[in-house]
Amino acid sequence: MKKLVLLLTALLLPFALSAKDTVVYHTSDTHGFYYPQKGQGGFAALAAVLKKGPKNYLLLDSGDFANGTIEAKNSKGLKSVEIMNALKYDAATIGNHEFDFTDAAVPAILDKAQFAILAANFVEADTLKYPAPVEPYKIFTRNGVKIAVIGLANNHPTQDTQRYAFTKPLEALETALTQVEKQNPDAVVVLVHDSVADDKHGQKGSYVAEIAEKFAGRVNVVLGGHAHKIIQNKKINGVLFAESGCYTKNVSKVTITTDNKTGKFVSAKSEIIPLYINKTGQDASILKLTERLREPGVDEVLGYTEEPMPKRAGNPKFLDNSLDNWVADLGRAYAGVDVFVTNTGGTRVDMPQGAVTKRDVINIHPFENTITRMTVDGRMLKRIVKSGLSKGKTRFAYSGLAVSFVYNKKGKVKDLRIWVNTKPLENHKNYTIATNSFIAQGRSEGAVFKSIPDNKKEQVGTKTIRQLIEEGLGKGTRKEPLKPGPEGRVAVR
Repeated sequence: MKKLVLLLTALLLPFALSAKDTVVYHTSDTHGFYYPQKGQGGFAALAAVLKKGPKNYLLLDSGDFANGTIEAKNSKGLKSVEIMNALKYDAATIGNHEFDFTDAAVPAILDKAQFAILAANFVEADTLKYPAPVEPYKIFTRNGVKIAVIGLANNHPTQDTQRYAFTKPLEALETALTQVEKQNPDAVVVLVHDSVADDKHGQKGSYVAEIAEKFAGRVNVVLGGHAHKIIQNKKINGVLFAESGCYTKNVSKVTITTDNKTGKFVSAKSEIIPLYINKTGQDASILKLTERLREPGVDEVLGYTEEPMPKRAGNPKFLDNSLDNWVADLGRAYAGVDVFVTNTGGTRVDMPQGAVTKRDVINIHPFENTITRMTVDGRMLKRIVKSGLSKGKTRFAYSGLAVSFVYNKKGKVKDLRIWVNTKPLENHKNYTIATNSFIAQGRSEGAVFKSIPDNKKEQVGTKTIRQLIEEGLGKGTRKEPLKPGPEGRVAVR
């Protein structure tokens, strides 16, 4: 046995001596979550991990850092950039939520960044040139290894933009790759705010997987986001795909191995590092910075909950959840309609048990969405419901409507049954429905609403979804704690 071990060591030793490892750390969809949530996450924990790791690393982010919490929201993303500067991020690309404060706020975000903003498909609308300081790519040298990082922005901003335009991402990638390859990098990384497995936003298929189909051998690693998923060591045609979840709960560590003699790419692997602060610790200087940036006056208690209201149902047969159902109930009561439709991606985190603060509510729903009402027939309502269903998920939750269905052998929805206020849906009957203004505009998973003419839509009052949540909690006047409502409005038979 000892001879076998010695033989294997002798065979592997030359390779080990000729191989060089370079580490790339990756985050995405941090959404302004600077502080730990339930003992996990935050930039101080991330900084502690970086300090304990190898010195010559790359730190990259796939976007959506500008909004999601009160600190990010009130600073229009600038506090997020300040923290990323302090951590010495090397580069980031542009997510859809970088536009939450309209395109007028984007230049300040770009100007404040001390890290590279990479987006090969992002240009000024009038000149079709890259806006300063945006670049299509940048080549970094770490540990003697040249790593080219090409950025691809998300081309569906949350707010319409007049200042900027987006080119086709794969065409932009081809152009950038052609320029990059003239500089003979040892490895090529694509940093993108899109997912290789996006079933969250109603997309039939993400273009991200096509990177491996069209650019295998030219691209080595794709670091994605947008869908808030954790994906590690997914290989397509030899290309490594990794995604790091959301809310600064984790960081991906990608190890790129190159040949020490030739410099050629050999392999890449990734691992997720959960940022549990009892294991990682917290960096003192970053902790001090984040505490300085903490927004005052948002930790007042608005109400209490008897139990947590999670974004996942307790019964595996149910796709809805108590939190989104409660939000839908609030919207329906305010709008006075037959059915309220809320997107499950609009609520970002669970409602905690016990005291619920204004900060908690903003973390749950950081957006300024108002409510839009319209009238549709039963066929259109059925279309809306079907558009929200995918294998094991619903992109919509409802008040006044119940759904049941089965999956066929291919995982597709069949035998769909819908009830409106306990009565079977009628195709030719008209129903009043409402949803939040973002979805009503046909944004993100609400694309189906684009087929409803704008002149058929009307705003209901001026209250936002977040204001309705605050009122639902009682704003400190509710005597009884809020109890989670029933689940089962969207059920698999």
